[in-house]
Amino acid sequence: MAEHEHVRVAVIGSGFGGLGAAVRLRREGITDFVVLERADSVGGTWRDNSYPGCACDVPSHLYSFSFAPNPDWPRTFSGQRHIRAYLEHVTDLFGLRPHLRLDSEVKLMTWDNDKLRWNIETTRGALSADVVVSATGPLSDPKIPEIPGLDSFTGKVFHSARWDHDYDLAGKRVAMVGTGASAIQIVPAIQPRVGRLTLFQRTPPWVMPRVDRAISGPERWLHRRLPVTAQARRGLLWGIRELQVQAFTKRPDELGLVEQLAKRNMARAVKDPALRAKLTPDYRIGCKRILLSSTYYPALAKPNVDVVASGLSEIRGSTVVAADGTEAEVDAIIFGTGFHVTDMPIAERVVGAEGITLAESWKNGMQALRGASAAGFPNWMTIIGPNTGLGNSSMILMIESQLNYMADYLRQLDVLGGRAALDARPAAVEGWNRRVQERMKRTVWNTGGCTSWYLDASGRNTTIWPGTTTEFRRATRRVDLAEYEVIRKPAAVCEPESEAVA
Repeated sequence: MAEHEHVRVAVIGSGFGGLGAAVRLRREGITDFVVLERADSVGGTWRDNSYPGCACDVPSHLYSFSFAPNPDWPRTFSGQRHIRAYLEHVTDLFGLRPHLRLDSEVKLMTWDNDKLRWNIETTRGALSADVVVSATGPLSDPKIPEIPGLDSFTGKVFHSARWDHDYDLAGKRVAMVGTGASAIQIVPAIQPRVGRLTLFQRTPPWVMPRVDRAISGPERWLHRRLPVTAQARRGLLWGIRELQVQAFTKRPDELGLVEQLAKRNMARAVKDPALRAKLTPDYRIGCKRILLSSTYYPALAKPNVDVVASGLSEIRGSTVVAADGTEAEVDAIIFGTGFHVTDMPIAERVVGAEGITLAESWKNGMQALRGASAAGFPNWMTIIGPNTGLGNSSMILMIESQLNYMADYLRQLDVLGGRAALDARPAAVEGWNRRVQERMKRTVWNTGGCTSWYLDASGRNTTIWPGTTTEFRRATRRVDLAEYEVIRKPAAVCEPESEAVA
């Protein structure tokens, strides 16, 4: 990038959120923007997670942009390869390549109170922007727990989101740490190849059957010829999930029937009562994300798999030791231990109007007005921000709602005219967060009796949206200027509107 480049909007990240923001900017007639991406290609989490068996647990026709339907999804639940290809297609379809700045990791973003803009330092140079849209996503920075002895482990170690494809697992003794969404896909994918697989399970997940199938040629032909059929399919998938929300948010006791279905799913594959006891959760289904797999339980029942119902606590040479004292000799350790969700590393790199980082502002918990704007950080927005996550539907729906909010935010700046900025009022942020947290009290995510990655260090749920996607879309349809402080640059020191360099 050119040194001291200035743009109207800088988008951070090129996953669904970042590419969606780029498309929306172009559709709003805004072309003076860049998309800063730390990797060498687009795709976000669907680029980074290439582990064996990686696939989405949301149906394909719902896990795609409404403005970029794909009639050719090969399966009802598509794999990582096809989703990544879809994002590459979106990039080309909407002419986003000229806006991309690849291999450009953001090191620091600092708000300039005098010039009312963001100064951005990247690994490939500096630039400035009137508005920053942060779309780094909550599933972008892997989390590996601090395990005594890990540094001295003599074998191979990697996280599921940083899979080492050059390492051959064939015949190896492998420790799989974690039982989340990635682990239940990895385990059945590698079980037939490894010599022995030891699964370290701190908390068993609830697992429902994955009703996946190939989408037939005639179906795809129909969706291409009559796009309304694909829209109807998407609408049906969306409607079913909207109807489920009440059970998660207001009536968790109704989920008992779903638990029985999950137990039957386990019983069909796991005949050993001792193993079933290890795999049966003691919390309400839905408290953690409900996982989908028809191959996980059969894999765990294979003779070369051991399930240790305890977390990994220590490593001695090539020996892994669980908290209950169980030991195993292994050649490789794979961590499926999630990401920095409630302590996003990007927050350490954002310095606001008062000279403090976003991480410092969020030290008592993340909070943002309508999931987008943080007080003290003018003209800065986040996509998939605090309390915008979902427990049962497609995040693309939430992303598109936040894109509506972003578009109106930029329109409001245009209406204000001149050099202006919007800063969320602390009272508005606190009021929004208070209402969200009040609604959260009744949800299964807070009452279900589990400890999940939805909760921050203080036990507060700063991740999930406690309502329907329809409610969120209504809440983010327009920017209410009463919730923002309008900051203007004094006329005496205004710079020409055509200024293009810092």
